[in-house]
Amino acid sequence: MAVYTVAQVTAYLKDSLDRDAFLADLWVSGEVSNLSRSSTGNLYFTLKDAQSQMRCVMFRPNRGGELLANGDAVVVHGRVSLYPARGEVQVYVDLVQPEGTGELYLELERLKARLEDEGLFEPTRKRPLPPFPRKLGVVTSPTGAVFHDICNVLQRRYPLVEVVLSPTPVQGDSAAQQIVAALRALNDLGDIDVIIIARGGGSLEELWPFNDEVVARAIYASRVPVITGIGHETDTTIADLVADRRAPTPSAAAEIAVPDAARLQSQIAALQRDAVNQIRHLIAQRQQDFDGWHQRLLSRGPQVPVWRQSVDELAQALARGLAASIVLARERFAGLEQRLASLNPQAVLGRGYALVQRAGDGGLVISASQVRPDDPLKVTVSDGSFGARVV
Repeated sequence: MAVYTVAQVTAYLKDSLDRDAFLADLWVSGEVSNLSRSSTGNLYFTLKDAQSQMRCVMFRPNRGGELLANGDAVVVHGRVSLYPARGEVQVYVDLVQPEGTGELYLELERLKARLEDEGLFEPTRKRPLPPFPRKLGVVTSPTGAVFHDICNVLQRRYPLVEVVLSPTPVQGDSAAQQIVAALRALNDLGDIDVIIIARGGGSLEELWPFNDEVVARAIYASRVPVITGIGHETDTTIADLVADRRAPTPSAAAEIAVPDAARLQSQIAALQRDAVNQIRHLIAQRQQDFDGWHQRLLSRGPQVPVWRQSVDELAQALARGLAASIVLARERFAGLEQRLASLNPQAVLGRGYALVQRAGDGGLVISASQVRPDDPLKVTVSDGSFGARVV
């Protein structure tokens, strides 16, 4: 008769449990009791119902376990194994949800946990946004207010940026694949500096395309930095977690994407004032030095002829130094004037562009879909404006 040690039996039982596919991916419902937290933050509790109970341990309590309390009715996900030191069968829990949570929400949490483990949400991989984007891509529906709101913010803050719409449905069964296609199309252009993915608020089901794994992986693979502005401030999708920056609303995403031209103009004006003050200070300091040298020479009397040549040389050096300072100052002023000119919307119009508005309410026309035949328009160019009508 074979005799086995306790360690051999427990090892056999543990191996048998670990190889069981059913026990490796298990959802269990029950009531929490005997809850305790270790000094390292791990959770230990019992999950019970009217007939039975089982021991549970959770090493990542941030996945639903942080608010766990005795008496809670919950659904846990994990694997069943044996703890050899005490010979106890227990559930190693990786996710806790209140009992009654919908399957859609549970699916979302499972996907979120898997993508987090793969590193898609890692802050260190998120890329910085360009400070002065020249071309901005937008992935959203061409209808509705979202794209119009984004364009209004961009026009107000930074009219120099060129906007490229990559249209796509933002809800429905096929929306996820079309969002991916729209994002890839902007990447393929090669000259887009930053991309905004946006849609208005909605229910979990309406926002579901932005929780789709294919959208998350497309954002992760994008060569261009991505800003999301999806739903309202309280809505957070998987796309938000993967994106390089997350904004609470589409309009806020536009605010994040571009600098404020008015603030830039103020900063340039301050630089101009600083440059002028520095030059004036330099001239005054050199003049004071020159006057001091001149007085010292006069006090020398008989030594004046000896120092006259030195004075002439110093005067020449001063003149050369002042001339060089003036040249540098002019170069700085020229650069500042060029930057100011590039921020002037009038300069954009001077390059052949035009600003088109509806004659009735003055609204900005940024898409052909906003006008109909015979609509009266107001067209502004560099030297004035004139009326027009859609044909």
